[in-house]
Order: sequence, then structure tokens, then C-alpha cells
Amino acid sequence: MRLEGKVAIITGASQGIGQGCAFRMAAEGASVVCADIQENDGTAKQIVADGGRAEHVVMDVRSAADWERTVAIAVERFGPVDLLGNVAGVVNTVSEDTVVGMTEEGWQFVVDTDLKGTWLGMRAVIPGMIDHGGGRIVNIASLAALVGLPNLAAYSAAKGGVIGLTQQAALEYAPHNVLVNAICPGTIDTPILGDITEQMRKENSQAHMVKRLGTPADIAGTMFHFFSGDGAFLTGLTYPVDGGWSVNGRCY
Repeated sequence: MRLEGKVAIITGASQGIGQGCAFRMAAEGASVVCADIQENDGTAKQIVADGGRAEHVVMDVRSAADWERTVAIAVERFGPVDLLGNVAGVVNTVSEDTVVGMTEEGWQFVVDTDLKGTWLGMRAVIPGMIDHGGGRIVNIASLAALVGLPNLAAYSAAKGGVIGLTQQAALEYAPHNVLVNAICPGTIDTPILGDITEQMRKENSQAHMVKRLGTPADIAGTMFHFFSGDGAFLTGLTYPVDGGWSVNGRCY
């Protein structure tokens, strides 16, 4: 278990990509704080049932106070935080997500969660990482930050901001051995796709050169790579995990 003795915070851990990442880091030996706005603590319970170490924390990534409380719980329960997976994110369910059709409320909902939440997470953990010799951070961006996709204006802007923030933080904190990278998932088969049609699933699968939807485990594997010893010389990267979609040259 290559993360034995490490302490990780994974946001959005109650389902989807966050849950997949929490399961993988725990399987590799990390103690995992499963942070989520939902009260559903099934991820942490499953990790413990499987012999791992985990704690569920209900928190809102948009809240600086919640971040401070989450880090304090992690330190008290397991020790200094070594690893942060900023996974929690939303799409615009408040309004249409085009430049013209979007409302200010829709914009703020997405940007506060996806971009501000990522910044607050890094701000909360980096001082402690510096104090105990370094750490690793992986921020979840999106393919939508790399290519134009329909009805994802606020989401594309927020996730593009995540990439910029990742690169700047990587530069700023590399001298302190804090390594910061971003993953850009393609279409991942998570509960957020629960209401799409079979035709939409087929089209999204065809957009990938690997003709299937991605899985949370696909993203978790790349996050583990950055967190493990294999990632010791990697920082500031934006890494698409998208079945080849970003170089496909067509939507589907």
C-alpha cells in the first residue's frame, strides 16, 4: 500500500468521482477524510468496513469556515494533511448555461463551487503541508476547460480557472515541495448522468476514441499516480483523462 501513513481529504466523496477517489486512496493505505455537502456517509463506512481508515465530514466547499473545520478534524483524527483531492463540483442547474441565457445566480452557483471551492481548499491545506515538508494536491478540472462544449459557459469558465489556479499554485509552492496538478475528465459515468437518454450516452461514448464512458476508477487511478511516489517530479500539469476526446477533433 503505497500511501500508507498519508492523510487525504477528498471532496465530493459521497458519490461519483469523489467516491471513486476516496476508495482508491484508502485501498492504497491513506487515511481519508470523505468531505461532502451531503450527509450520506456511505463512502467512509465502506472504507472502514473494508479495513481502512476514514471519517465523513459534512461541509460546503464554498465556506472558508467549513474548510478550516474539515482540516482541523483531519489533523485531530489522523494527523497532518498530506493529500488533497479537490473533486466537488456542479454544473449549472439554476439556469441555462450560455453566455446570453445564463442568470447571475447560475454563474455564481457554478463559479463559487467549482473555482472558489478549489481555491479555499488549497488555501486551507497548503500552510500545514509547508509546515511538515510538503504535500500533493489534485484539482479536478474538465474537458470543458480545454474545448468548447454546448451549454457549459459558466462551467467552462470555472474549470478553466481551476487550470490557471493550478498552474499558479504549482509555481508558487514548488519550493516548499507542494506539488499541484489538474485532471480534466471526459464524460464519466456518475449519478450526474442519471437523467440523460440512451442516445446521449451513445453520443458521449462515441466522442471518446476509447468508445465508452469513463469511470470514477479511471480518474482515481490518475489521482493516485500524482499522489504516489511516481508523481514526485510532476507539478503544474493539466492531464486529460478523456479516452482521447481532447484530440479527437469532433464532438462524436
